Amino acid sequence: MTDRQKTRARPNPRRAFGPTYGEILDEGVRRRTVLKGLLAGAATAFAGRWTVDEARAAGPSSLTFEELERVRDEADHWPAGYDRQILARWGDALFPDSPAFAVESLDGDAAARQFGYNNDFTQYLPLPWGSDSSDHGILVVSHEYATPFLMFPGMTDEDYRDKLTDDQIRAVMATIGVSIVEVRREGGQWAIVRDGRYNRRIHLGTEIALSGPAAGDDRLKTAADPTGRTVFGTISNCNGGITPWGTMLSGEEGAMDVFAGDYTALPDQELVERQGWDEEDNDIYAAGRLEPRLNFEQEPNEWMRFDWVVEIDPFDPAAKPVKRTALGRMTHEGAQCAVAPDGRVVVFMGDDDDFEYLYRFVTRDPWNPDDRAANRDLLDHGTLSVARFQSNGTVDWLPLVAGEGPLTADAGFASQADVVLATRAAADLVGATPMDAPEGFIVHPKTGKLYVAMTENEDRLPKGGGEAREQVNDANPRSPNPHGHLLELVPPGAPDRPDFAAGSFRWDVFVLCGDPAKPEDEAMFHPQTSDRGWFTDPDNLAVDPAGRLWVSTDGPPPEGIADSLYVMDTEGPGRALPRLFYIAPVGSECCSPTFTPDGRTVFVSVQHPGELRLEDNEDATSIADAGTNWPDFVDGAPPRPSLIVLSRSDAGTVGA
Repeated sequence: MTDRQKTRARPNPRRAFGPTYGEILDEGVRRRTVLKGLLAGAATAFAGRWTVDEARAAGPSSLTFEELERVRDEADHWPAGYDRQILARWGDALFPDSPAFAVESLDGDAAARQFGYNNDFTQYLPLPWGSDSSDHGILVVSHEYATPFLMFPGMTDEDYRDKLTDDQIRAVMATIGVSIVEVRREGGQWAIVRDGRYNRRIHLGTEIALSGPAAGDDRLKTAADPTGRTVFGTISNCNGGITPWGTMLSGEEGAMDVFAGDYTALPDQELVERQGWDEEDNDIYAAGRLEPRLNFEQEPNEWMRFDWVVEIDPFDPAAKPVKRTALGRMTHEGAQCAVAPDGRVVVFMGDDDDFEYLYRFVTRDPWNPDDRAANRDLLDHGTLSVARFQSNGTVDWLPLVAGEGPLTADAGFASQADVVLATRAAADLVGATPMDAPEGFIVHPKTGKLYVAMTENEDRLPKGGGEAREQVNDANPRSPNPHGHLLELVPPGAPDRPDFAAGSFRWDVFVLCGDPAKPEDEAMFHPQTSDRGWFTDPDNLAVDPAGRLWVSTDGPPPEGIADSLYVMDTEGPGRALPRLFYIAPVGSECCSPTFTPDGRTVFVSVQHPGELRLEDNEDATSIADAGTNWPDFVDGAPPRPSLIVLSRSDAGTVGA
């Protein structure tokens, strides 16, 4: 979720939560076992900041790079002894016939042949699939959203909708979606293989199938698609995941912003409100001018065909993407996969809004590692569930199945289509735990533990300060929570045989973000965290081949601090001891670190550079006051979201 989107997140007043998860901090986070270990020797550390030299002298971390100094400026920064390469910028050519980037003549046809805008989810897939190739592969990259007034000169955030030409609107619509890019390393440098057979762009004009329990439902039928089984386009593609058979799962997040018109004309206003509609920020691309289906009054069902998880096969350019409705409808941040001992596939998802939930989908059938095609529709059948955190350190996965428990026909859930079309309402009814904007979700392949990022929630009130939904609970222990935190979930059988499909896990708090030198932050990291290693607003998570946890942040960060990339051990003496590895340009968010199998290369997406002004950290309103025009640094030219490559100059393992 972007900085601008965070300002729009609102708790929903229509929700009425039960008391089961309203337990306050009486047996709360300070009781948690992980933090007990950290706090045992931390009293003096929390009294003041550790310097970098003091932290390095203590030496518990497996990380050996020289931690960066805090800086917030127009450029990006990486450690000494490392090289940084710009691999792909917004508008760069992906095909032999792609036109050169020229913002003054950009149109839909050109944009559909170029690297998209605001790249978020990024994953390196070795070629051939299943190999450990670290110099030839595919990068799958999502493009979350566009900011027209930072793309085209002469526009501001107030007037761009009126100034955009039809060609520019089509260009904007083509810059979002997904890029699939074949890449190769030669002589230490990575390059796009322009004639690669896998190269592909997916955008708002791409034909996509609808499958699962909601496919064919009357609420998904439109004048252009009376079957309710085909939709054109995917939008608001945030984070995602990769299935065991190598397909991409792309989460659509907050698609309603793209639609124009009067939302009060839609037939189910309770669902509209629960989905998080914000009337001040609709029609963000002026696309309703060219696409009648993106106008509420002209096509009232079209908006229901977005905010799903889209499965895309990067290894088959002819394969039609599919929106898998069995995984539920929400503001999907991602979809991370794991495999249960019996071979069933488990997809973990976060709903990225304040007071929303963690979800899990378990396939009915096991996957087939010997026949990739046999897994084609595996995600259409299974059980969707939602998390409820208990104060005794367990988290229960509550099934969201029509006809079970409170999900009765009288309650509006006569079929599974009803459940997946109103997933949030179903989760409300079963008593799920409202979380602090859950975003990144990652499974640690060595320990079987899951890590999940709660980015922040400034609307959570303390005990006695409001409705039950606004009170603190053990899994979200601060009120308000402007800095976010990381949770650690442990399935039974971990680490040797983790059962990701089990009905209950154990859980703990891994870190509470913020400045350990400020008592009011109530931050909890490893006691030897340096004065530049602590962070706020965790977003995307990744685990490198050595087992270290990487965390990218998505502010707005504290004054003088840019969004950055941090790394830490999850086990041993360096557990929860982060170090600052990479700093993004002002106004940027660095997303989705992904590694080659040998651990010597990390790819990082940098989106929305310049979205904040340098002088006061407020939203930029045009190219003229953008905080940076990184990475080209051409006066008057727009900043360009980019995909970067970081590697050690000596070709060693990244981080250590």
